[in-house]
Amino acid sequence: MLEKTFEPKAAEPRIYAQWEDSGLFAPRAAKPTDGAADAYSIVIPPPNVTGSLHIGHALNNTLQDILARYHRMKGKAVLWLPGTDHAGIATQMVVERKLAAEGNIGRRDMGRDAFIEKVWEWKAESGGTIVRQLRRLGSSCDWSRERFTLDEGLNAAVRKVFVQLHKDGLIYRDKRLVNWDPHFQTAISDLEVEQKEVDGAYWHFAYRLSDGVTYQHPVAFDEDGEATEFETRDFIVVATTRPETMLGDTGVAVHPEDERYRGLVGRFVTLPITGRRIPIVADDYADPTKGSGAVKITPAHDFNDFGVGKRAGLEALNVMDAFGRITAADTRDVPAEYEGMDRFAARKAIVARAEEEGWLREIEKTKHMVPHGDRSGVVIEPWMTDQWYVDAKVMAQPALKAVEEGATVFEPKSYEKIYFEWLRNIEPWCISRQLWWGHRIPAWYGPNGEIYVAETEEDAREQALSDYDSEVVLTQDEDVLDTWFSSALWPFSTMGWPEKTEDLERFYPTSDLVTAADIIFFWVARMMMMGLHFMDGEVPFKRVIINGLVRDEKGQKMSKSKGNVIDPLNIIDELGADPLRFTMAILSGTRDIKLSKQRIEGYRNFGTKLWNAARFSQMNEARRVEGFDPAAVQQTINRWIRGELTKAERQVSDAIEGGRFDDAAGALYRFIWNVFCDWYLELAKPVFNGSDEAAKAETRAMTAWTIDQTLKLLHPVMPYITEELWAELGKEGPARDGLLMGETWPVLPDAFVDTDAETEIGWLVDLIGEIRALRAEMNVPPSAKPPLAFVAPDAATAERIARHRDLILTLGRVSEVAVAEAAPTGAVTFVSGGATVALSLAGIIDLDAERARLEKEIAVFDADIGHVNKKLGNPNFVARAAAEVVEEQRAKLAEAEEGKARLQAALKRLETL
Repeated sequence: MLEKTFEPKAAEPRIYAQWEDSGLFAPRAAKPTDGAADAYSIVIPPPNVTGSLHIGHALNNTLQDILARYHRMKGKAVLWLPGTDHAGIATQMVVERKLAAEGNIGRRDMGRDAFIEKVWEWKAESGGTIVRQLRRLGSSCDWSRERFTLDEGLNAAVRKVFVQLHKDGLIYRDKRLVNWDPHFQTAISDLEVEQKEVDGAYWHFAYRLSDGVTYQHPVAFDEDGEATEFETRDFIVVATTRPETMLGDTGVAVHPEDERYRGLVGRFVTLPITGRRIPIVADDYADPTKGSGAVKITPAHDFNDFGVGKRAGLEALNVMDAFGRITAADTRDVPAEYEGMDRFAARKAIVARAEEEGWLREIEKTKHMVPHGDRSGVVIEPWMTDQWYVDAKVMAQPALKAVEEGATVFEPKSYEKIYFEWLRNIEPWCISRQLWWGHRIPAWYGPNGEIYVAETEEDAREQALSDYDSEVVLTQDEDVLDTWFSSALWPFSTMGWPEKTEDLERFYPTSDLVTAADIIFFWVARMMMMGLHFMDGEVPFKRVIINGLVRDEKGQKMSKSKGNVIDPLNIIDELGADPLRFTMAILSGTRDIKLSKQRIEGYRNFGTKLWNAARFSQMNEARRVEGFDPAAVQQTINRWIRGELTKAERQVSDAIEGGRFDDAAGALYRFIWNVFCDWYLELAKPVFNGSDEAAKAETRAMTAWTIDQTLKLLHPVMPYITEELWAELGKEGPARDGLLMGETWPVLPDAFVDTDAETEIGWLVDLIGEIRALRAEMNVPPSAKPPLAFVAPDAATAERIARHRDLILTLGRVSEVAVAEAAPTGAVTFVSGGATVALSLAGIIDLDAERARLEKEIAVFDADIGHVNKKLGNPNFVARAAAEVVEEQRAKLAEAEEGKARLQAALKRLETL
């Protein structure tokens, strides 16, 4: 007999060990008859080796595991390939902090080789944390194939790709603006930049026009916006939030249609402090409606300005060094007093000088977004520096075409827009990082600055012999590659490329990729570019399933500072992995997933419901029977549940195939809770307790068979409890062949759906549901059993009444089931199955008290409806409130209106008594 409850804390480690020991995580052996459709493959989005399992990982890996388990049970050879990312900047930071905490010298004093050795030591000790945590979630990855983005095989693949792209002219070295982190002394990707709102200011500076030029500037306007008064000016006003960058200004931009400045285009201003003569240029970037309409242009320290500078042919002058200090390295007109000054100290000094010299016209306080390094926390500086780049524009074209033509599809399809928008406006991809931990760039420099790109130093030396008569000292590039570069090769490098391996032959291209929307361009698009380029035009995956973002129950982003983070490991400790997994699946259909612990607890109760149903079945001797044939059952309830199970199987299969995990979980919930537990077992109780031995034996066998099929359907979503039930229930009846994980997915024939049984039981279920709803509406005490009468039923209904009288009495909690020519006095009537039914309530409820109760509750709903309508009728509320708050109010209104309508119907019924 089953224990009273399922104890996940004890069961899960034991069950997972059984799965791993079984070898079922690895793809099954190939068969001679296998074709491309017989393989299913998916590569895990590699989590950072420094990471711990967070709720986003729980969602993403639950969905992947559902796919892997489902296709495995469908008989396919399934490869779910796991691994971790070396996470360059994050890992280097973790190890540097560890060394500092232990009192060690810094990495620069330690030297590169010694530091890298320390990082590998850290990885060996602490780098497997998230992999262990993924096991706790139930992830059925093939751990024997686990990869790491810095392992030797992937290192070889990265070098080969870099060298080949360089040969193809698609990797090159250039001086461009990058996101520069002055703390870590490296370029970082946009994903590593965090925008923070800060208190700042616009400083309005007057730049003097050169050569004695003046112009008429409007200072007063009429109602139509036409200028009515002008003043003569010999200056132009610009505004900036970063005064320190003015030392690098090489132009002032105005809009070409701005009448105020049209006559100044082509003229010059004299830059304060430096005395530099810079041109006024026309560019659409300048917005006539903002500030003065004139913008200072600093091409070397602002991404937008860099674009204006390119278009206008302006010089890019770097006036800061790698530490964010002022330098005159690019231009000698920066006064010596600013040399070496920190950028923020320089800001204060420049503002003070502007005020002193009279060219500071205004300080406008403002809040604005400022980029910060997500790891360092310092303000990021747009900085001109020599870096390695990929010609992403060229590589993007095949990636665009592949999705446009459907070789790869996105689910939901709406995410294709993000993909297309980024690829159609793509910029060169900066792939070099000034770090030590990562794939070192395979480029060597000769004594005269020549660059030799090669897979090995020996190959580079051989290249150098073409430039030198004898061997010379070559120095390898100090930089490493952007982590996303190695990740872009993940689908094929993890399967052994550049070797022609059996895994590549069998599992590439992969079937699905499950990932988040925020890395569509950082990772998905780059995998598409690399895969198409190096795998003979084959896409790396046929479908991309985008999962939503998990937020708290109010729709707010989870953060430690808000205290609203749900830790999946704590949830697994307290409630088990299955409730978390089921919650992730059933909520996965929206972009913003509102999650609360209460929701997870609710689905823990769902698992308990199934456990109790299995225990109840055991207590009623429902055991598996050798040779049982569900096609041959005779009892109406058994033919009905067989059809309901068949429909559920179709719904679950179709939903998982379509990547609609919420629909799959919803179908499972409805069948298990609402159909099997609430109705079938209730309908089976009289049979279990009856004297018809044939009916009893058939229903017992049908119950056991249905539970078995149900466990198979639920297994991909809730693997632990289903595996435990499979093993425990297998102790009775015919011996099991093995683990549930290795069972075949049920594919039930259409003939299992019996229309007659469906109609018959449907009639009974609807009738009992109506009786129960009416009892609740009319506040009938649970202990009361009012009489029920059918008013002039037809012959078919009369036969059903006779067949199901005992069930109606028991499940409807009524004292009698009669047939009458007219509704009895004091009865409430309703229509069910085309028949008029009367429930006699006279003497059972206090009509006056009930009327008062209903009117009071309707008044409460009226107040709620009025309050919410007032909010929603306020344009300011709708315009200013967060979208989730407005949506919450609309849902509250709909719920109140529905509740009011239900009570009004009950009140109307009272009037008939």
